[in-house]
Amino acid sequence: MATNLAINDALLEKALEIGGYKSKKDTVNAALEEFIRRRDAKELVKLFGTIEYDASYDYKKMRSR
Repeated sequence: MATNLAINDALLEKALEIGGYKSKKDTVNAALEEFIRRRDAKELVKLFGTIEYDASYDYKKMRSR
């Protein structure tokens, strides 16, 4: 898919330098992957404290197989 994006050159160059990537394409792809991972992680954090566990479940018993 060909795209024509207006990307801030200063930000792109800084990301290229920090990331040590060989091309602008690699830099943008890595940035998009990181963006997606971070957003997914935020969704997981929202689940903390919302799951009820069975009080009779013995996790230590599972370790001794």
